[in-house]
Amino acid sequence: MIRKASSFVISLPKVHLAAASICTAILGSTLLLLPSEEVEATRSTLKIIQPGDQPRLNAPLATTESASDDTASSDLQSPGSATIQVEPEVPPAIAEAPAPAPAPIIENWIDFEVRSGDSLSTLFQRAGLSARDVYQVSQATKESGELSRLFPGQTISFLIEGGKLEKMRFTEDRLNSVELVRNDSGYSIDRTTLKPRIEQQSASGMISNSLFVDAERAGLSSRMIMQMAQILGWDVDFALDIRKGDHFRVLYEEKYLDGEKIGEGDILAVEFVNDGRLVQAVRFTDSHGDSNYYTPEGMSMRKAFLRSPVDFRRISSNFNPERFHPVLGKKRPHRGTDYAASTGTPIKAAGDGKIIWRGTKGGYGRTIIVQHGGNITTLYAHMNGYKSGLANGSRVKQGDVIGYVGMSGTATGPHLHYEFRLNGVHKNPVTVDLPHANPVPKTELAAFNKQSARLMAMLDAGQPALAMAGNEQTDTLSN
Repeated sequence: MIRKASSFVISLPKVHLAAASICTAILGSTLLLLPSEEVEATRSTLKIIQPGDQPRLNAPLATTESASDDTASSDLQSPGSATIQVEPEVPPAIAEAPAPAPAPIIENWIDFEVRSGDSLSTLFQRAGLSARDVYQVSQATKESGELSRLFPGQTISFLIEGGKLEKMRFTEDRLNSVELVRNDSGYSIDRTTLKPRIEQQSASGMISNSLFVDAERAGLSSRMIMQMAQILGWDVDFALDIRKGDHFRVLYEEKYLDGEKIGEGDILAVEFVNDGRLVQAVRFTDSHGDSNYYTPEGMSMRKAFLRSPVDFRRISSNFNPERFHPVLGKKRPHRGTDYAASTGTPIKAAGDGKIIWRGTKGGYGRTIIVQHGGNITTLYAHMNGYKSGLANGSRVKQGDVIGYVGMSGTATGPHLHYEFRLNGVHKNPVTVDLPHANPVPKTELAAFNKQSARLMAMLDAGQPALAMAGNEQTDTLSN
């Protein structure tokens, strides 16, 4: 049979012989690649194991088979033959490297210390900034007024990039700081306020020299002394009324930040005995967040009028209907009180009301008259100038600045001439009975009574300290 095949092959043309050789080679290669036993041919899709995935070594992997693989399998596999599944080798898991942390942004801030006489313009000029920068920052802080006043020693920091002011920050005090950040329309304002720990403290003392000397000796700061004088100022004239032997007790707040005392808060309760007359006040914050001082019974400590509408050095001339005028050289009633003060000292409205006169008025010089409720008017004369924005018809609140001390008109020196009129009749501003402001509202009375009792009890707890302070000062005086 082999001989016949050989004869057949020899008899074929050369082209056919070449084709036969090629087929033989292909068939031989195929037979060499096939396994010696019948197996199932598969194509496996390998899954790369991510961190956290656990390889399942015994479970068959999903396979994808091509049409040619199926044909080969069906041709080679006979019924009853064993099927061998080959699981692909699983590569070791590759851990993803963590993303690198972003590099910190380094901002090059420049600090400038405010010098005496500095303004925002001179400070910006030193920093190499333009007048436009000054204008934009001024506009951003116009309503809040953070930069309306600069103080020597204050530090203001600038972040300048490419000649532009990108950020600016300054510290108002230990608790409050402000940062301005450039935006499309100018600058936005970010405010940071730290909350201190509040503790109650008490102090007491007896008057032997003056309120300031003796209150300072008792441990009160100038701020606390001024606050006490303002609270009680409607009932006690601390320039004229206090006597040796008067005594006081004060309950107030102290502020701490990081364990360090950084200042005082508000007076919570205060008591002053003036020539045997007891005056007490407690602080109360109502449900609307408004804080005021009242007597322990709920009457307002604030009167409808200020006793003195200016911070004065002395009373240079009292109310006197029989006074001899020093300039005119003749008897002329003095229907007000003259408060000597430096030129430019602010003058405040004594009470809420409406300006009915603003202008020059004969010997009074530059004058403002305010109409209040209850047929009361007050007059302020010899002004150096008026507060800008005020005119006839302007409404004012108690304590609003309306002008400045001067000596316009008939005057021998800078002072405020102040008159108080009831139904057109002049009253002595120093001694006239002033009406109270509104008491604690009835809806707040229960909360007030509870607060008042608590504060007065805390104030009373300092009584031994007062007795000790009184004994010590008495001993000092007796020596």
